[in-house]
Parts: sequence; C-alpha cells; structure tokens
Amino acid sequence: MIEAQDLVKRFGRLVAVDHVSFHIGPGESVALWGQNGAGKTTVLRCLLGVMPFGGSASINGFDVRREGKAARRLVGFVPQDIRFHDNLSVRETLFLFSRIRRAASDEIPRLVGQMGLDAFVDKRVRTLSGGVRQRLALAVSLLARPPVLFLDEPTANLDARSRREYVSFLQEQKTQGKTILFCSHRLEEVDVLAERVIVLERGRLVADCAPGALPERLGAKASLHVYTESSFVERALEVLTAHGFDASCNGAGIKVQVRSNEKAGPLNVLARAGVPVSDFDYTSAVVDHEVIRDH
Repeated sequence: MIEAQDLVKRFGRLVAVDHVSFHIGPGESVALWGQNGAGKTTVLRCLLGVMPFGGSASINGFDVRREGKAARRLVGFVPQDIRFHDNLSVRETLFLFSRIRRAASDEIPRLVGQMGLDAFVDKRVRTLSGGVRQRLALAVSLLARPPVLFLDEPTANLDARSRREYVSFLQEQKTQGKTILFCSHRLEEVDVLAERVIVLERGRLVADCAPGALPERLGAKASLHVYTESSFVERALEVLTAHGFDASCNGAGIKVQVRSNEKAGPLNVLARAGVPVSDFDYTSAVVDHEVIRDH
C-alpha cells in the first residue's frame, strides 16, 4: 500500500531523512517514533509529495512525484498544527472541505455522528476545545473516505480524557481496515494502535519492530510509586529489596525502578508478602528519547 525506497531529504547541509526505506501493507497501522527532529514529519510530507525528495515513494502503486494528485486522493491527513477558519461553524467547515475535496456532502451527517460532533455542529471553530478541534480535523480527513490516514502527533496537545477519546476514534478506523501511519511520543498510543513501529534517529531508520519490543530497544524504565500504610513501609522496602528491586522511600510512598513491561512485578511481590497497597502510579523515561505514558 505504501512504499518508501531510499527516501532522502536535505535542507541545506542538514540531512533530515537519510536513505529511509519501508513497506506498509493494506490495513496495517504503523507508528513513526523518534525525538523531535528525527525526521518523522518530513517523512510524512515526502510521502504526501508536498516537498521535493530523493529516492522513491508510492501509495497504492501511484508514484508520489509523477502521480502526486492521484496518490494524495487516497490519503486523509491530520497535521499537528491544525488551522481552520475560526468564524465558520463545524457544519460550515465540513461543507467547505467537502467541496474542496469533491466529497459527497451526505458524508457529513455520518461523520458528525461518528466523531461525536453532534453537540458542536453550529458552534464556531474559535469556541471549540482542543479535543473537539482534533475530532473535527479527523472528520475532515475522512470526508472522501480515503483508505489511508497520515497523522502527525494527533494527540500532542490534548488532555488525558481527550486523548483516550481520540484514540478510540482511531481504533474504530483501524477496525474498518484503514491503513494508518502516525507519529507519536506516547507508548500507550503505540501499544493500542500500532502493529509495527519504525524508529527514526537523526533521519535514519534504526529499528522496525513490534510495539512490545520498543521500550527495551530504547532503554525504557518505569518509576513505579507504591503507596501503603506508614506501618508497612519498612516491611515493603525489605520485601522489594530482597526480590532484587531498586526501591527507596519517596515522600509518602515507595519508588521502585522497573522495566516498562514489568510494572506488575513489585505489586505481585508485595501482595504475596501480605503488604497492603492502597494506590500506585508510574511514569516512564527513555534514554535519549522522549516517552510519555498516562498515569
């Protein structure tokens, strides 16, 4: 469905994309992962044919450079920086883009319902929250029923609740067979949405792996914060240390360093030792990469 072969993009002396090659099959959902400046957005823009590049790229057999319009007709794109006419309503925005994209206007009621925009159709875009704007952007990208979706950090500016809602909308598109290529800094989104992860570093492809392998490849560790009654803190530290965990007191709780895919280990150990856990939360960190997880 999507083919990139030796993609190269230079900005003066800077090589933003350095001989990147990959294939994405129909109905596959793939995440582009990397630090800011790794080349993720540039790869998307090369595949859209909106900037000159070296190498070759095609979407469903259409050469992106020679048949750019035909290739782009297959793609719904949600950029990170979303801009609409603030004075238009949601309904007017959808009608405007349906005309621009030569899409049937009868798609609009379906998308309004699907994206949960019913309560906002007559509201001006300037009054919408970030989460509703993102839903509107996704609805716009789906007007022409494209088989492919490109999304550039689609939940970067959303709160936790809006992110969960948005990811559920994307899951629905995935189940409907859309081919999805998206950039994300959130392991939770990658775990839920992606079947593969393409890792970029300084413009080069350094890994193409399953989502479950990503934390270990990137050196991810989680800080697990466990809360118990004060009378059990000393016992909890003894138990965790005896089982090889790096544990220490941290304010009202206990901080335990674990691998991102082994967060349940300390909780299970404490449960077997009869130490009650009243609550817990965690954060993740990655060496040289930004990783974000919701608590």
